Amino acid sequence: PAVLRSLDRWTCRVGKRPVMRDGRAASSTDPGTWAPYSAVSDRACGIMLGDGLACWDLDDVLDGRVLHPDAVAVLDVVGPDVVWVERSLSGRGLHVFVRGGGDAAVGERVSYYSHSRFIAVTGDRFAVG
Repeated sequence: PAVLRSLDRWTCRVGKRPVMRDGRAASSTDPGTWAPYSAVSDRACGIMLGDGLACWDLDDVLDGRVLHPDAVAVLDVVGPDVVWVERSLSGRGLHVFVRGGGDAAVGERVSYYSHSRFIAVTGDRFAVG
C-alpha cells in the first residue's frame, strides 16, 4: 500500500523479528535502525508503529473468508481510519493498519498498538466490505 510504503519505518525481518539489512537487530524505538521501503522490499519485511501509524492485531479471526464477530466489531469501529488490512503470517489473523495513537490494549484475540512496536507485514491484502 502506498501510504505504508511512503513511511521510512521499515526493516527486514526474520520470522517476526525485525532486523536491519546486515542481519543485526532493529529496534522499535531507534529510527536509526529503520529504512525506507525501497531498501527492504526485496526481502521479508515489516514496519515500526508510531507517528500516527497504529495497528489492530487480530488473532484467529478468519475461517476462510468468514470473519469472527470480534474482527467485524473492530472493522466497524475503525471505518475510514483504515490504511491497509492484510492477513497475518498465520493466515488466520488480520493486521488492520490505521491512523491513530493512544495506549496499547492487549487482549486474547484483539490487540491494539500505536508505537514502539514492530509488525511483520505480509502484503496479503484482505478486502473488507
